[in-house]
Amino acid sequence: MTARMLPGGPVADAVFADLAPRIDALLAAGHRPGLGTILVGDDSASAGYIRMKMEKAESLGFTSPHHHLPQDATQADVLAAIRDLNEADDVDGILLQHPTPPQIDFDAALLTLDPDKDVDGLHPVNMGRLALGMPGPVPCTPAGIEALLAHYDIPVSGREVCILGRGTTLGRPLALLLSQKRPTANAAVTVVHTGVPDWPRYTKRADIVIAAAGVPGILQPEHLTPGVTVVGGGVRYEGRKLLPDVDERCEEVAGAITPRIGGVGPTTIALLFRNAVESAERRAGLR
Repeated sequence: MTARMLPGGPVADAVFADLAPRIDALLAAGHRPGLGTILVGDDSASAGYIRMKMEKAESLGFTSPHHHLPQDATQADVLAAIRDLNEADDVDGILLQHPTPPQIDFDAALLTLDPDKDVDGLHPVNMGRLALGMPGPVPCTPAGIEALLAHYDIPVSGREVCILGRGTTLGRPLALLLSQKRPTANAAVTVVHTGVPDWPRYTKRADIVIAAAGVPGILQPEHLTPGVTVVGGGVRYEGRKLLPDVDERCEEVAGAITPRIGGVGPTTIALLFRNAVESAERRAGLR
């Protein structure tokens, strides 16, 4: 069996095509959207990620104010940068790049961020909104996975979805998202993790398996039923080398699968900008 590939690029292109007229409407109303970013330290991968976001923001017509703090920045320095962007009238979304140096309490910093400007959708207020089905920024990677499955017409409603991983950035919010009553969700969702000794018995029976553990190669072909849809969401880096959760041999068993590179990543970025545009629309009175 040769799996059908599910690249994230076309999904991201469709999201950005939807955002273009909405950005034009904001500009016509005199509101130029802004994405503020904060980077602490000089990690090359994080710096590249922020640089890509700023370039994309500018290409979309956003302003992109940036705070680059030194490696030895204090918690007070980070909180001051967040407060500056919270109070800035020309900033609709804020991204605090993770990971931060060890002396920075990322969770405490996140609590300082204005929830309505939280483009990552990870503030506890926004996680609560998600759990209750209330409007607000949705975590980007989970939202990107839902958009990817919908774009490729992968049936989700009424199907069994197994998420391998329970992290706060992906597994847990994705379970909340895909279990909601919506045509592109409404699934029977099971969340398993490495603390479950027999977790493969859950992935073997699922229609869709989403790897979100951050454990390189944890999902192997023998953990799957032939024809299953596989989405690789979890990764780990060794230096600059990307190590995905999904073993490449899973392509021989799956009916459809995201590629090792260019799968969920592009959709995450696109959904981050969708959160930023929706924040701008609220602040401009267009939502």
